[in-house]
Amino acid sequence: MALQPTAAQRRAIEAADPVTGRLTGTAAQLTALVRQGLAFRHPRPPHAYFLTPAGQRIRDAEPPGPAAAPPEPARTGVFAARLGGEEPGPSEPARRREVRSAWQGLQELRRMTTPDGSTARPCGWERSHLPEAAALALEAAGLPPESPAAPGYRVRPTPQPEAVAVHAPDDTALRACTAALSEAGWQVSEHTEPRTRARYLLASPRKV
Repeated sequence: MALQPTAAQRRAIEAADPVTGRLTGTAAQLTALVRQGLAFRHPRPPHAYFLTPAGQRIRDAEPPGPAAAPPEPARTGVFAARLGGEEPGPSEPARRREVRSAWQGLQELRRMTTPDGSTARPCGWERSHLPEAAALALEAAGLPPESPAAPGYRVRPTPQPEAVAVHAPDDTALRACTAALSEAGWQVSEHTEPRTRARYLLASPRKV
């Protein structure tokens, strides 16, 4: 059972890579997190340290404080996948660099957390963050998310525990989303919304 982290350990957890959960710190700090059950040392070189599910839950939990305290604004510098419908963020070149870096980090996490080092299938983080993972795969493939000023893809959760819905402005965009997700290791099927007759995708991380 993981113990409550110290203030210094919590800072290290909060500073972990938002996509991969990779930790940085001194050897003593990282070893202490492993003893607490909040991190693990990967057996393959470069033997990096990553958050365990318990560490991820602490990172994702609300910070302690007075109940009446107002919520803090989102931390700057933390990558956020665009699910579609958000206001435009950084300039396009800056955003492309962010997406490329996040996608590379996710590929590294796949490599480090699969027995055979494969990057062909989604990893545990993706399976627990389905909308964000699917949106990252789409944007990394160069597809634009929907914005108030332009059409694009929209990724939404569904009642199904292992699937997200992907909407696109037309058939051509929908086929491009299918290709991008399939290439990224997702299983994709096309469906029709009964009321509007609009076509959409259901996407699930491929298991084999």
